[in-house]
Amino acid sequence: MSDYSHIVDAVPVSLPLGKVVCVGRNYADHAKELNNPLPSEPVLFIKPSTALADINQPIGIPTTWDCCHFETEMAILIGGTLTCCSEQQAADAIAGVGIALDLTLRDLQSELKQKSLPWEKAKAFDGACPTSAFVTLPIAELQNQQIQLRQNGHLRQDGNSAAMLTPVLPLLVYISQFFTLQPGDIVLTGTPAGVGPLTLGDELQLNLSTKLNLSTHIIERP
Repeated sequence: MSDYSHIVDAVPVSLPLGKVVCVGRNYADHAKELNNPLPSEPVLFIKPSTALADINQPIGIPTTWDCCHFETEMAILIGGTLTCCSEQQAADAIAGVGIALDLTLRDLQSELKQKSLPWEKAKAFDGACPTSAFVTLPIAELQNQQIQLRQNGHLRQDGNSAAMLTPVLPLLVYISQFFTLQPGDIVLTGTPAGVGPLTLGDELQLNLSTKLNLSTHIIERP
């Protein structure tokens, strides 16, 4: 794990580093591009705090397995405890909104899926969740955020959070029925279409509307 810490509106906050709850197939176009059926309810999996990394620092990817893919996602920082919560309680507990990469070892994930095994080795390895600083946003703007990733200057992902199959507040409510969300936890809300492989030396630009604009590059993980 790199020297990651939570920052909100350019100020470090004292929230602990918690788990990352991720949502699979929350955009129909992404499910389609991977030939996955649309889920009838949110698909959830968890990355540990050791997956967190500062997205502004060079991103180290494993080279033991082929095909480490980028998946760009809007991230929600949790500032309160949520257990079987209401949408209002969920809204009150949002400490900030950011952008993150759900790094995925695609070949390994496919192999694990074929064997009906869990995905953690492909999704939850050290450094598998490079994450930005967070900004505060009005709740009304959560479902109108443009999520973009450029790889070496080429636009690869360009989707709006309005296209989420399960919007942010209902998503937090759903997650809280299974996993208590605690201060310092992060929720990744799904990725739009356009995911693809990373190569050592790649230059990435990530945008969350006009709220966040950052650059990073890809190196080999030590």
